[in-house]
Order: sequence, then C-alpha cells, then structure tokens
Amino acid sequence: MTINQKQLTPYLFLLPAILLLGLTVIWPALQAFYLSFTRYEYDITQAPQWVGLANFKQLIADKIFWQTLRNTLIYLIGVVPILVFLPLVLAILVNQKLRGISWFRAAYYTPVIISMVVAGLAWKWLYAENGLLNQILKLIGFSEGIPWLTSPNWVLFSVMAVTIWKGLGYYMVIYLAGLQSIPNELYEAAAIDGSDGLRKHWDITVPLMKPYLFLVAVISAISATKVFEEVYIMTQGGPRNSSKTVVYYLYDRAFRDLEISYACTIGLVLFLIIFSLSILRIVFNNSSSIISSSRL
Repeated sequence: MTINQKQLTPYLFLLPAILLLGLTVIWPALQAFYLSFTRYEYDITQAPQWVGLANFKQLIADKIFWQTLRNTLIYLIGVVPILVFLPLVLAILVNQKLRGISWFRAAYYTPVIISMVVAGLAWKWLYAENGLLNQILKLIGFSEGIPWLTSPNWVLFSVMAVTIWKGLGYYMVIYLAGLQSIPNELYEAAAIDGSDGLRKHWDITVPLMKPYLFLVAVISAISATKVFEEVYIMTQGGPRNSSKTVVYYLYDRAFRDLEISYACTIGLVLFLIIFSLSILRIVFNNSSSIISSSRL
C-alpha cells in the first residue's frame, strides 16, 4: 500500500506543531515521570539515582502533602459550583436586548483581562488589617476587622474569592455564546405553554446549555486544581500551610528545597488528578450526547 501526496499533506502541515509539542511538552513530561522514580536533588549536576518507589513512600507519609491536597480539594469544592452557575446567571442577564448592555458585558469581563499580579496585589491591600473591607466592617458596627489573610480559618476562602472574581467574566462569555445559539422560537413556544419568566430558563436554557455546563465545570475544576498565582502573591502558602495548594507545594519542593525528584512525584499525582477530571468530562459529554440523541 502506498501513501499518495494528498494523504500525506495534512500530516506535513501538522509536523511542525507535533515537533514543537514533543520538545516542549511530551519530552519534559516523560523526563519528569522518570525523575519521580529517582533521587535528584541539591546538586543537580550529578546524575539521578534510581530509587524505585521511595519517593511515593515519602509522599504517603508526608503530612504537609496531605494538608495541601486537602486545601486543593476544598478549593475545588468551593470554587467550581459558583463558577458553574453564577456566570450562567450573569450571561442570562447580559443576554437581554437592552440599551447599553454591552457596557455591562465589558464591566463583567474586565477582571479577566487584568493581570493576576495586579489583581492579587489589589486584593491583598483590600484584605489588609486597615484595608477597605475591614474599614467598611468597622463602619457598619464591627468592633474589629476580620483577619482575611492571617487567620487559618479565613485565608483559603479569601483567596477563593479572588479566583471567583477573576473567572466570572471568562465563563460568562462561554455561556453567552451558547445562549445566543438558542432560537427565540423555543422561548416563544414555551411562553404559549405557560413556561415564562424564570421557569423558561429551567425548562429550556438549562437543558440546552448542558454541554457548556459540563465544559465550564471541567475547565474551572482543572484551573482550581492548578491554582498558584493567587497563593504566591497573596499568602505564600501561609499561615501554617493553611492556604498552600498542591501546585504551590510542588513549587516549594522544587525551587526552594531543590528536591527535584520529589517535586516530580508530586507533579505526577497532580497529573493523575487532572487527567481523571478530563476523563470525567469526556464521559459526561458522551452520555449527554447519547441522551440528547435518544430524545430526538
């Protein structure tokens, strides 16, 4: 069997991207996988020494790792539901045909284009002991402010608020694209059947937006699992590791402690978590497609 030029042409166009992807993503990932089974730290000029599952045994006994994994799961559970449903509400609101509605869309999307460094510093000032938020609390009757970034009970939720604030506009635009693909005739027919107001969104909008809901759920879950910038800028993982996530712990062990192999082991666990979330998204997407096809 011979391959003609027409069959080979698409692969020639893909070849530069495949080479670039292999050099920048696939090969480093394979190296990290190998290093997770070696001892490679401090003096990185020395060759890695094979230690088998020693790093994984250390990981299982590492209390800080389990604390950071718990923080990451709390982050995931706290951020994802809000970023799935609240942007949908905003998208429905800004999808109305009103004068000046584009200004509201721009206002909601503005946090997305702001650098996380700028946003993190701004929110850090807002959360300060004498910051704006505590000043407002004192004006309305609270004798003392809230230690937003210095209390283990508050710090993780304070950082979550920044992630939610930054992500609302981004996911709103995704939902807005889906809403504008829904024909108005469906809402008109629903109004004739007595489904109007908020009920029409429950009967029509939510079922038709299920693929977008699943997409946003997976994207926001992966983003919440990989959160780093907010923690680095605002808290440095403190106090007492109460805001330290898995990615920040990986960074600490790799670049502060120079334990490269152990950091690769943490990275492998993080990869498995993100990979599981991606598989979950594919399964849900396929199942929703099957259900939609059966209804048709």
